[in-house]
Order: sequence, then C-alpha cells, then structure tokens
Amino acid sequence: MTAQQLLRAADATAPLLVACDIDGTLVRTGSPATQAVREAVSAVRGAGHHVVLSTGRSLAGALPVARELGLDDAWLVASNGATTAHLSGGSYAVVECLPVHAESAVRVAARLQPNVRIAAEAVGVGYRVSRAFPRGELNGRQEGVARLADLWASPSPRLAILGPDAARLVPALSALGLTALLTRPDWVDVTPPNVSKATALEKVRERLGVEHYRTVAIGDGENDIEMLVWAGEGYAMGHAPAPVLAVADVVTGTIDDDGAATALRGLLVSSAQAGLTA
Repeated sequence: MTAQQLLRAADATAPLLVACDIDGTLVRTGSPATQAVREAVSAVRGAGHHVVLSTGRSLAGALPVARELGLDDAWLVASNGATTAHLSGGSYAVVECLPVHAESAVRVAARLQPNVRIAAEAVGVGYRVSRAFPRGELNGRQEGVARLADLWASPSPRLAILGPDAARLVPALSALGLTALLTRPDWVDVTPPNVSKATALEKVRERLGVEHYRTVAIGDGENDIEMLVWAGEGYAMGHAPAPVLAVADVVTGTIDDDGAATALRGLLVSSAQAGLTA
C-alpha cells in the first residue's frame, strides 16, 4: 500500500500530523512567509489537523515564525530534534531539552580547527559564543564568553560551528558519538547522539495520539531526511538536493513556487476526498 493510500485508509477523517521544516520550506531564510504559505497553514489548521514546525533553528529562532503563522496550542521541534516545546496562549513550555556533550565537542573543534567560531544554544534566548557570529547568522541574543569552558558551563541542546574548514570536523565529532550535521560547507550543527527531527516528532505523535500513517512531513535539507523517511508521506521541496529527493514520496514545487503551500493545499484536497469515501 502506498503512502497516499495509507492516508486515505481507515480513520481517513482523523487529524493529520503535518511536520514542516522552516528555512527553505515554509520561508526563504531571512524573509517572512508568503501569503500563500500563511493561508495554506491556516487552512490546514482550520480543518483540524496538527501543524508542527520542525527545524534546525534554535527555539528562539523558531518562535517568531510560529507566531507569524498564527500557531497556538501547537507543538514545535527545534535544534534538529533536541528541543521540543508546546505553544499556548502566546507563550511556550519546553517539554524536552536533550543536552549535547558540549565540552568534548568544543575541545575537539578548538584543537583541530582553532579559528572556528562556536555557539552554544541558550534555549529560548540565543547563544553563548566564542566569538561573535556575523549578523543574521544566529537567531536571538549573542553573549560572548571569556573562556571556552563557559560554552559548556550550562546545558545546551545544540552547538553551531562556523568556519571555512568546518566540514573537516564532522568525522571527529561523529567519532565522539555526537550527531554532527553539515548544513552548509562552512557550518556544522552538533546535537546529542541518536537525535533527529524524526525522534522528536515520534514523541509528539504519541502525545497527540495520531496514527503513524496519518503523519506527513515537508522539508528540503539533509537534516530533513530522517523526518521524511519517518513520515507516512514525505514531501521534498523541488530545490532539495538529490539525497533528499531520493527518500521523498512526493516532490512538490520549489521555495520560489511556494511548493510547501501547494503540498499543504493538496493534503486538504486528499483529506476531503477521503472523508467523502470513508
């Protein structure tokens, strides 16, 4: 049975869990969501489905997008799955925050690539940074530290490492058992072992009581691969790289085409048709 058939199977009128990546999917980085995306998200929510933002951004970076999209009484997965929060009444509660072993990662990065910049996420606030990151590279407030040890003085779910040769750190960080994601040639995200958007979303799914075959995911980056594989139906944005396209059940339009809005509207049509035949 195909994923689309599963979505139309028994309980076809039950709510969907729709997990949406942010950057490159719902928004172009640094830009607000388009009207088409805002309207599509609102329509999916209005039909009784759960929209869950699932992002590599920090919680501080994801919250403004959630508010822009009008999400309330909603779940949010941030820091590539290391942080999960529930939004309600204009506020939020952190439900889970899995700490990365920052000391080992920072020591390895500083030894192998002493010129990289390192940021440790402070949940809901911003980052503690070894050196200031360029404007627009981090969400939230940056607090410079006097010593590298200050980066691991408080628990953090995610490290961001920036530098021209940051990619060379991935094997060494992975050898520590950490999750090291190369999000671009000069940027590595480091999170706890065996943590991904998919692991966090599975816990959200269980909390919501949604059957697995009623799950959908939309994404464009390699940090979305586990999420797309996990979902009952995975949508890749049309501009996604080949490894992402390879695991998707459906390829939608690019960010320039408002591909996420197209996918969301398509889900509403499929759900309505399933309801008529259920």
